[in-house]
Amino acid sequence: MRRAAVTVVLATLGLASTLLSACGSGGGDGNTLTLVTHDSFAVSDDVFAEFTEQTGVEVEVLPSGDAGAAINQVILTKDDPLGDVFFGLDNTFLTRATEEGVFARYESPELAAVPDQYELDPRHRVTPIDRGDVCINYDKAYFADNGLPVPQTLDDLTRPEYRGLLVTENPATSSPGLAFLLATVAQFGEDGWRDYWERLRANDVQVVAGWEEAYNGEFSAGEGQGDQPLVVSYASSPPAAVFFSDPQPAESPIGTVLASCFNQIEFAGVLEGTDNERAARELVDFMLSERFQEDIPLNMFVFPVRDGVLLPDVFVQFAEVPPEPLTLDPDEIGDNRDRWIEEWTDTVLR
Repeated sequence: MRRAAVTVVLATLGLASTLLSACGSGGGDGNTLTLVTHDSFAVSDDVFAEFTEQTGVEVEVLPSGDAGAAINQVILTKDDPLGDVFFGLDNTFLTRATEEGVFARYESPELAAVPDQYELDPRHRVTPIDRGDVCINYDKAYFADNGLPVPQTLDDLTRPEYRGLLVTENPATSSPGLAFLLATVAQFGEDGWRDYWERLRANDVQVVAGWEEAYNGEFSAGEGQGDQPLVVSYASSPPAAVFFSDPQPAESPIGTVLASCFNQIEFAGVLEGTDNERAARELVDFMLSERFQEDIPLNMFVFPVRDGVLLPDVFVQFAEVPPEPLTLDPDEIGDNRDRWIEEWTDTVLR
């Protein structure tokens, strides 16, 4: 899948010396751009070669930990940036990075091909690149074998017949865990989401640190063939399960509870202070080009934001897209995120 656990707070993890030693890269020598990103960033080998052929500028990818840690690194080093462009900020942390002044304003002409609904920053400090949905996935075989109906709503998960069947990630340490928390806030409101988690806790929800442990460790249809047939993961889990199987099955073994999905949009931005701003802007443009956008689904298992990009057959056939995913305004998330995480911890892990 697209990414493993994501640290969402900057803890005292000994990052400071690493960050300081990496500062001052400035993105290279003018003929090289440094793209700072999370460890799960992936593109086909020849994609950036095409950018180099077009511009004469090479791209060096600088993986900087999971998404939350990478964001925190660019914030800490904003006065002496690690690179030229950052990719990996999503709407759950949009305001944390933009309010720190780490991105230079740039409105790409390629945005003309992107629906307005994905442009969440009216000041154009960041540019939408991909989109996806964090959802509850289910093991089809488990529910069929046990004659149990698949839950259809978030409320269903609190019913006795689903006791102990759901594993989710801690929102303090995981991007999908945070998105699922935000989904419950969007669904039940400020006055109801904590009560909902009280009911989930009473129904023996299992909480683990991150996606890798949840999906490939505890999920019964994951690599570890664990005990939980319900897991917080992605709407792209069904096509991924088919794509990585050998032989590929005619039907995905994994389904999606569409009423549980929270929409995520991932952004790129030119880092303030780069010595290569013109080339950095060209890279952002390239990331919105048809060439880059069509490469996204089978590498990061999310959807492109550009209109008209042909999706691979496995996505067309097996991706389950929620018609009305849950959302929250980025400013509301920014104003309340830390408090919600603290209250969730007090409610679920006390």
